Amino acid sequence: METVSTNKAFGGVQGVYTHASAETGTEMTFSVFVPEHAPGAKLPVLWFLSGLTCTHANVTEKGEFRRACAEHGVILVAPDTSPRGDDVPDDEGYDFGKGAGFYVDATEEPWKANFRMRSYLEIELPAVIAEHFPADMARQGITGHSMGGHGALTMALRDPSRFRSVSAFAPIVSPLNCPWGEKALTGYLGADQTAWREYDACALIEDGARLPDLLVDQGTADGFLESQLKTHLLEEACARAGQPATIRMQEGYDHSYYFISSFMAEHISWHAERLK
Repeated sequence: METVSTNKAFGGVQGVYTHASAETGTEMTFSVFVPEHAPGAKLPVLWFLSGLTCTHANVTEKGEFRRACAEHGVILVAPDTSPRGDDVPDDEGYDFGKGAGFYVDATEEPWKANFRMRSYLEIELPAVIAEHFPADMARQGITGHSMGGHGALTMALRDPSRFRSVSAFAPIVSPLNCPWGEKALTGYLGADQTAWREYDACALIEDGARLPDLLVDQGTADGFLESQLKTHLLEEACARAGQPATIRMQEGYDHSYYFISSFMAEHISWHAERLK
């Protein structure tokens, strides 16, 4: 691991780091905010997964999370959304290829060699965090935005024992039922939609996966709400399954970081209560 930059913020340290990933075959960049803490203390970890076209930098620079993380003593980790590099395959569209890894392990050519974001986040990067930071890996939470909300929900539903808390901002709740998901999952996984179900929050709930609790915020003025995000599908899936969930429609908010930053402190507080 190499340090790109560090800055003091709210008594803690905001860092940006790189490392060579065996999973993606590329150099990966991620950011970590570590609050001020007593020597030898281990702190809970909150993962933030970003959306289409984003890198670690979007939430790091615009998420307004550090004050709340410092107050509650929570480390925040923000990984990239895909592998990067000149040799990594790409697509002309913003919603596929670089910046659009969809948190899957691709099985189709030419994507399968590099686009292994699921294994990167489930196995490789947690080991890096555990080795280099004062992280209590027995106390992890996860959140994310849009495509990252999809990633947070599906990662937690597949492995609820890893995460004590799960939330999302404007998540893609059912890639099986929206254009973004159909394009990405066809490209990365092939046309057989049975292979897609483990990457669809609504399908995972329908198939029996459960979480202790769930918090979702969605803006009513979000231009992607009706065509791509379809929050009502998650509400219906949770209701049918008896899955506890607080799904809040926030009047007048859009899909941007103005929305995310407005509710970020509430989400961190919600996670912190469950990560004690």
